[in-house]
Amino acid sequence: QVQLVESGGGLVQTGGSLRLSCAAGRVPVIIADMDWYRQAPGAERELVAAISSGGATTYVDAVKGRFTISRDTAKNAVYLQMNTLKPDDTATYYCHARMRNIDYWGQGTQVTVSS
Repeated sequence: QVQLVESGGGLVQTGGSLRLSCAAGRVPVIIADMDWYRQAPGAERELVAAISSGGATTYVDAVKGRFTISRDTAKNAVYLQMNTLKPDDTATYYCHARMRNIDYWGQGTQVTVSS
């Protein structure tokens, strides 16, 4: 069974940092397109950062220069380093994979940034 498992969320003050991890299970991160999404209460889920199978990265404007997506093919994991966090970053963060036109989602990890 394919399973993405996120970890690393928590409560942090404005300006702090967190590193989210996504253990990709049976989805090989080297051939899948991997993303981090987030969803705040009452809002739609939005794409935050993506890393393609070729290693190219993209970010939503709101996190450019603050967040970094990366992957470790040996550990089959994807990470989201989040720096200079703001209250607007408060959301549930989801790891997503797309491989062979099939989407896989994790259960999410909560990130709360206090002002």
